[in-house]
Amino acid sequence: MNETKIPRAACPEAVQVSSVAVNELIGDILEHELELHSLMVVRHGKVAFETFRKPYVPEMPHVMFSVSKSVTSCAIGFAVAEGLLSVDDKVADLVPELRGGAEDENLERLTVRHLLTMTSGKLISVFADKTKKQWIQDFAEAKWTYGPGEGWSYINENIYMLCVILSRVTGMGVVDYLMPRLFGPLGIPRPFWETDGHGVEAGGWGLYLTTESFAKIMLCYTQGGVFEGKQVIPAGWVAESTKLQAKQNDGSAEPHGNNGYGYCFWLNAEPGGFRADGVFSQLGLCFPAYDACVITTAGEIFSHKMLDALFRHIPQLFEEAGDREQEAGAVITALPEYPALEESPRNYALEAQLEARRIHFPSSLQQVPKMLGFPVSVMPMAVFFMSADRAGGIDQVRLRFQENTCKFSWSEGAERNTVLCGLDGRARKCLITLGGVQFPVACSAAWDGDNKFRIRIRPMNSVAERRLTFQFFGRQVRMVPRSSPSLSTIGEYAAPFVQTMVPNHTIAGIMSNTMDKIALVAEPVHIGYLR
Repeated sequence: MNETKIPRAACPEAVQVSSVAVNELIGDILEHELELHSLMVVRHGKVAFETFRKPYVPEMPHVMFSVSKSVTSCAIGFAVAEGLLSVDDKVADLVPELRGGAEDENLERLTVRHLLTMTSGKLISVFADKTKKQWIQDFAEAKWTYGPGEGWSYINENIYMLCVILSRVTGMGVVDYLMPRLFGPLGIPRPFWETDGHGVEAGGWGLYLTTESFAKIMLCYTQGGVFEGKQVIPAGWVAESTKLQAKQNDGSAEPHGNNGYGYCFWLNAEPGGFRADGVFSQLGLCFPAYDACVITTAGEIFSHKMLDALFRHIPQLFEEAGDREQEAGAVITALPEYPALEESPRNYALEAQLEARRIHFPSSLQQVPKMLGFPVSVMPMAVFFMSADRAGGIDQVRLRFQENTCKFSWSEGAERNTVLCGLDGRARKCLITLGGVQFPVACSAAWDGDNKFRIRIRPMNSVAERRLTFQFFGRQVRMVPRSSPSLSTIGEYAAPFVQTMVPNHTIAGIMSNTMDKIALVAEPVHIGYLR
């Protein structure tokens, strides 16, 4: 099935969107150096404006992270409409293995509604190791921080449990269930969704969609579940999902996270506005009052900065333009392409020595990262931190040089990949598979002085760029793995979550203050040898 397109407006003003305001928004994002991958503005059922920052392109699905939760909520809505379950059904009745030997009053009170609204009371660390493949058991054994409905905590596994429930009541996976109900009617090709070790979709994360597909879902919600004149999502479910169902009360939410929560949708400050929201600024902002939505895919970990920029300009986007002809003639600034490493002088002598050699990195170098649950991979930690199958353990590296490119080959466990890195200032696009997931990547490389070789690898369907630096000292090779955004930046973002996930306040404080140092331990310098 090919992706169908939302109709395009001749210009933003044709659907009452201001080109000047769009230009000011783009300028704001660039000025604040926010990592935006794509932006789409839809109004009155047409795309008013869209832009992509290369190598990110329209046809490439992008990881959605917690936007996946909103799609899981939609699947629950179909099941409710079909009489397969209700939001007041007891979770333990639907997943009986949650019941242990002892009576659990809280478990017997837990309903589907509590999962949808993040009010279950269960506490499962965002740092939990997903490679163990026992996610139901992890949920069952997780402690209660409060009784169901008595508080609010943003717990990914609440939504995973919804996928478990859907698999029980429908007899199929969530993607299979949604194909004839949501994806097919919206003209969305079958998407990839990460699963647990038993084939159940992750629910709270792991869905990949193109910007176009994401926009269609948000447009459908903006229009009360209607798409191209047909009721696709039940209208009553859209209304229930996007109204206040729970109020955040943990005191740690970002400024845009204190307006209330629906069924896996966040409420915006303005009346009637809501959004799907994924980490690294995957945002689907819906404004029914304006008959409009704004879509972003991004790699900006501080989502509140992206939201700040958007909300500084969103009212102006939809205001009536004073001079339509002047507005329509406004030139909108294009997003600059992510730069490849610049071409530099070649070290032909060392290239010749490396041609028939492999670099071996002892497995002992990986012990600490493995203990942390994140063995070092050619994909940055940000890509794999919630994955059931996690790559890692870079070894058997080979560098083969050609006229304008370098073939970089390496092994991670049983997987071996080769990418072509541009040496002429232009990235080359390749496809790799790590942790069972395919990643289209853009790769470049360059010499830095006589013995230092740099490689950049950017996944075009995910966030973060991997940066590897190899330094050669005879037979010894020093490899420094880093990423952008850096693990120190990610640690800064994660610090507040530590406060809520670690009960001991003293230990939590120590961990929060040392997240940047933990990040350095997670990406150690590798010392290897030429063979």
